[in-house]
Amino acid sequence: MKIVPLLVGALLTLSAPICARADEPLTISIGVLRQPHVRETISILDVPAEDETLAGAELGAGDNNTTGEFTNQTFKTIDAKIGADDDVRTAVARLADSGVRLVIVDLPADRFLEAVDAGRPRDMVFINSGATDDSLREQNCRANAFHAAPARSMLADGLAQYLVWKQWRRWLLVKGSHPEDEALAQAYRNSAAKFGAKIVDERVFTDTGGGRRSDTGVAQTQRLIPVLTQNAPTYDVLVAADESEVFAGYLPYRTWDARPVVGSAGLVPTSWDPAHEQWGATQLQNRFERIFKRPLRARDAQAWMAMRMFGEAATRTRSADSKAIADYMASGDFEIAAFKGQKLTVRPWNLQLRQPILLADGRTIVSVSPQEGFLHQTSTLDTLGKDRPETKCKLQ
Repeated sequence: MKIVPLLVGALLTLSAPICARADEPLTISIGVLRQPHVRETISILDVPAEDETLAGAELGAGDNNTTGEFTNQTFKTIDAKIGADDDVRTAVARLADSGVRLVIVDLPADRFLEAVDAGRPRDMVFINSGATDDSLREQNCRANAFHAAPARSMLADGLAQYLVWKQWRRWLLVKGSHPEDEALAQAYRNSAAKFGAKIVDERVFTDTGGGRRSDTGVAQTQRLIPVLTQNAPTYDVLVAADESEVFAGYLPYRTWDARPVVGSAGLVPTSWDPAHEQWGATQLQNRFERIFKRPLRARDAQAWMAMRMFGEAATRTRSADSKAIADYMASGDFEIAAFKGQKLTVRPWNLQLRQPILLADGRTIVSVSPQEGFLHQTSTLDTLGKDRPETKCKLQ
């Protein structure tokens, strides 16, 4: 006679979770402050996509939400696209007024700093996903600014290690005429000194304007490039410093001497490349292409890493508080998986994300730095870029 009450009680117990209302998920809004890279390119294959950076962030938000199903968190992106003449501080204030305290930024270095300083009084935390300037990690570093994009020094060191490993120690450096080209050239000079290579000569390609892909460009380039590289001292490899993307793409197969081209063309150091497929990267590439109908490139991948950084910190702290998230990202406990062969962590002295550098030739990944034999007492990743004893950063 006591069986019926027991059965009724069991049924009520089983049905209780179904009828109970679950807690509302914690929504974490992450701004994507970006300035589209509208530029003419040497190759039509390199024209930037309209949704560059944003697409990578959205893929990262989707990955965060997979974990968020278990932690009762929801991540969403807020696109804050601005033009070259738009006021950065106004854009930051607009994000803050809408409740956003975490922001992924793809802006030139000076505008990135403007955004970071504008957001500091509002307790906003920023991750740089675009600018490679070492100054942002050094003399102009900020305590509320992390960096998913590798610094120029990291990219240059990644390439230099491979060239030295190959015993290609004599470099002809050809740089562009813009300030950012000189900054990249200086990064290669530093890398040469750091790893024992020698720059035997330097040449400058002056940007005189004009179309990158004009009808007469092939004939003109075929005449100009050999002259630019003629009568150079004996060298093993030509290193191109052309961050402005004006001339480097014309160098392969057109130099006076038959030498490999590296740097801004030929063998290129990068955080990501569509040819990367090791360590499970193919599944990330496939997911991105399925959603956005184009390859996953470096700026998108850097925004994806930035979003994953925010997501991992929010998941671990079970919080949307910007200070708690920043403190965790800067701690020794923080790490993310990014399909690059090892866990990525943050350098506490300048808030740069440690990461391997891919060396890509446009079709395959030729190698990945750090190279074998380049040792470090803490992490071989710290052989790339500014190490703790070298840093000028004083976080504030």
